[in-house]
Amino acid sequence: MATLGNRRSTAEIIQRYGFDFRKKYGQNFLVDNGILDKIVAAAELGKEDCVLEIGPGIGTLTQRLAEEAGEVVAVEIDRELIPILEETLADYGNVTVLNEDILKTDIRGVAETHGGRPLKVVANLPYYITTPIIMALLERHAPIRSVTVMVQREVAERMRVGPGSKEYGALSLAVQYYAKPEIITHVPAACFMPKPNVDSTVIRLTRYEEPPVAARDEEWLFALIRASFNQRRKTLANGLANAGGLGLSRQQVESVLSSMGLPPTVRGETLSLERFAELSNRLCEFR
Repeated sequence: MATLGNRRSTAEIIQRYGFDFRKKYGQNFLVDNGILDKIVAAAELGKEDCVLEIGPGIGTLTQRLAEEAGEVVAVEIDRELIPILEETLADYGNVTVLNEDILKTDIRGVAETHGGRPLKVVANLPYYITTPIIMALLERHAPIRSVTVMVQREVAERMRVGPGSKEYGALSLAVQYYAKPEIITHVPAACFMPKPNVDSTVIRLTRYEEPPVAARDEEWLFALIRASFNQRRKTLANGLANAGGLGLSRQQVESVLSSMGLPPTVRGETLSLERFAELSNRLCEFR
């Protein structure tokens, strides 16, 4: 089987199998070898690594990963792609393809089955489900060392920005609590088949062994963060007081904000991760 990664080879195999791109799965296949090289280099793979690939498509990136890593587990939800993957990956004995939904996959079980070491996630993620996948990988505390993924450019920017930016929000804080985000390269829409309506970015998230802030209750911290950004125009005090399930009054929040040297009119978008952790720890007493 010829190596994929260019427009001609990709078109040939798609036509031969009569494959139709399915919008519900957000399928856009990468057809640029230069970008593939950058993704694989950024993942920093060795023969001791097991890679978890999400959405292998026709196996373009999978081939490259299999050449660099010890093992690759590729999770593909579209059963129409399984016969294609059987052909394109026939020469790679270190690849296992799972016809599953990644959001339902037992990632811990995958790691245990393939050597018991933390996985490195590498993927060209579908735009429509990028955030749920990223958050599932991080919040479930699965054994993952790093996540190197292609995502919509705007989403990548939200993952790495700090306070004060309009892109800053719950996703920024969640990602930065669990991992160090680094932009690897930007990718024009022309590098895909079919061509999407937006540009993409490759970003690497290197998982922290311990979070950079000390939160007494991680679940409570993120409940506060989500409530803080659900209504961005509201002050932090009003947003938290109006959030169902928190059980906080505006007076309680304003009292804690004052003890932190913050005005009652402060908004969530101005607080750093460190300040949110401090706020969360202080508000715990009112639970």
